[in-house]
Amino acid sequence: MRNKVPSWPILLGLLAGLILACPGTSNAVTLPTLQIGVGEAQNPKQVSALIEILLLFTVLSMAPAILLMMTSFTRLVIAFSFLRQALGTQQVPPTQVLVGLALFLTMFIMTPVFTEVNATAIKPYMAEQINAEQALEAATKPVRAFMFKQTREKDLELFLSLAKTPKPKNKDEVSTAVLIPSFMISELKTAFTIGFVLFLPFLIIDMVVASILLSMGMMMLPPVMVSLPFKLLLFVLVDGWYLIVGSLVKSFVV
Repeated sequence: MRNKVPSWPILLGLLAGLILACPGTSNAVTLPTLQIGVGEAQNPKQVSALIEILLLFTVLSMAPAILLMMTSFTRLVIAFSFLRQALGTQQVPPTQVLVGLALFLTMFIMTPVFTEVNATAIKPYMAEQINAEQALEAATKPVRAFMFKQTREKDLELFLSLAKTPKPKNKDEVSTAVLIPSFMISELKTAFTIGFVLFLPFLIIDMVVASILLSMGMMMLPPVMVSLPFKLLLFVLVDGWYLIVGSLVKSFVV
């Protein structure tokens, strides 16, 4: 006895073929197309809008470099990297977690600066109260003020001498091209200083554990393996993340 083939799939196939074959429905299915070209502008505003869009995409492509050079991100991520090495936990916390924590702390620290930029530059520009040049100048002022507070005078003098520019009378005469590298090396020195301070207590634990193991004759047992639980215990007991994050945020003068 043969198995009966269900008739409803065949009926659905025939119905779909009839619908697609109908001339009235041939124009119902359309495929979108994308056209990119250069045409003639009707007024100067169209050209300026296009230039602004290109500049916006250029700024977005440079956003990671701007984040590294002009915010608190550098100090935070280097300090967290030193902390992980001092603990000896290899890849714990993962790099993605440390970078994410540094990024959100950067947003927290830079909130007053970003708020001032939004109030003095972005909103007036969007309301067409100022032009693009005035908006850029207004946006750089709070960022420059933040960088000046974190930059050492010694580093600033170094790049002023390398640029062979006359000594400025005030901060307004210092160019941003000189201020940014000065701010960067100041942040690097501060971050390495913090890293040295973070290493000290864990280094003492390593030395104590290594001395005890050596006195016991257990030279085949790696001291790092034994000292790691004690370092983790110390870090948890003193609430290390609370202390370190609080100290890093307070180290910035905003």
